[in-house]
Amino acid sequence: MSDENIRFTLNGREVTVPAATRGHLGDLLRHGFGETGTHIGCEHGVCGACNVVMDGVVVRSCLTLAVQIAGAEIETIEHLGNDRDVAALQDAFVARNAFQCGYCTPGMIMTARELLAGNAAPRRDEIRDAISGNLCRCTGYQSIVEAIADAAETLRETASD
Repeated sequence: MSDENIRFTLNGREVTVPAATRGHLGDLLRHGFGETGTHIGCEHGVCGACNVVMDGVVVRSCLTLAVQIAGAEIETIEHLGNDRDVAALQDAFVARNAFQCGYCTPGMIMTARELLAGNAAPRRDEIRDAISGNLCRCTGYQSIVEAIADAAETLRETASD
């Protein structure tokens, strides 16, 4: 298979790179750009560890062909470090011990950020539904649900200040 040059925006900067016709976005991000926060877990779109944001929507980078992102805007967990919502989520995940091995955490944060962007006050069942596509083998999910609820509360409080 031949490579095709693709141009896209990665974490706020325009890039052009050759991408293998059948290469996945997750592999391109990790091996081509060193964005190792994008974890490749199941490679079948089941675990959510490889979640990234494409044009404002969370997608599975293991199911997205790199050539499909031409012209797109891609955000990885590394780029979100200064994001207010992500900071609140990270603080809540630490406070609630909502991660143990940390492998699922970047994908969980990406999913939770998308949830909170569309729902400032999610109920626990809405949080569970939102993260149902993300697998965690360590925490049992309750601490993750509580952390996301705490972050939502923090963000609502700071928005009203």
